[in-house]
Amino acid sequence: MGIGFRELLIILAIALLIFGAKKLRTIGSDLGSAVKGFKKAMNEGDSDESTRQLEQDKRPDAGFESDKQESSDSKRA
Repeated sequence: MGIGFRELLIILAIALLIFGAKKLRTIGSDLGSAVKGFKKAMNEGDSDESTRQLEQDKRPDAGFESDKQESSDSKRA
């Protein structure tokens, strides 16, 4: 029940009549640029998030490991 090829051609012809070929080309170009910019921003956001996650993984914990070692050393003594 989607849009078929015939319906798509009719919509394109109506848009061509309303806007004209030059304006339709400009609209398409602007829309393509917007989609490209959106994809670029999404990829940058993903890389920023993964970099932030890697940096967080490299940070030492709150010192729980050293506390465990100190308490086990004090129990031995």
